[in-house]
Amino acid sequence: MTTVIMRTTARVVVPIILVVAASLFVEGHNLPGGGFIGGVLAATAFVVIYLAFDLDFLERGVLGREVESGAPPSRDRVVLAYRRLFEYGLAIAVLSALIPMALGYPFLSQTFREFEGVPIYHHVEIASALAFDFGVLCVVLGGLLTILSVVGDE
Repeated sequence: MTTVIMRTTARVVVPIILVVAASLFVEGHNLPGGGFIGGVLAATAFVVIYLAFDLDFLERGVLGREVESGAPPSRDRVVLAYRRLFEYGLAIAVLSALIPMALGYPFLSQTFREFEGVPIYHHVEIASALAFDFGVLCVVLGGLLTILSVVGDE
């Protein structure tokens, strides 16, 4: 059983971790960061939730599923969702790498578009590499959470 201090700390720390993960993900095409480190950091947030609350809370709160209270944990209930995230991420990464070839450009070619007058940021540059990074983020997050759920169930 976790303490009130651990649960309160998790409620404060997890949003901060997720904001930093999102920031690293978005800035990855121009600065150090990207899908891999964003996925690892996001997985860390899920681990903190898992440690502070439990797998049932994670499934009810994050995945929105009904869970029987006191039922023995089954790795199939959450692992399938994480595996699906891994598979979709892999598909997104592969497609974003192959689409330039279909358009006559080299493998993994990228382009970018600039947007002016965006509130708060004023100038935003969106690169097509963001799609590949998003796929990598999903692969890393899905893979790590699958591993952690299976090991945690043992």
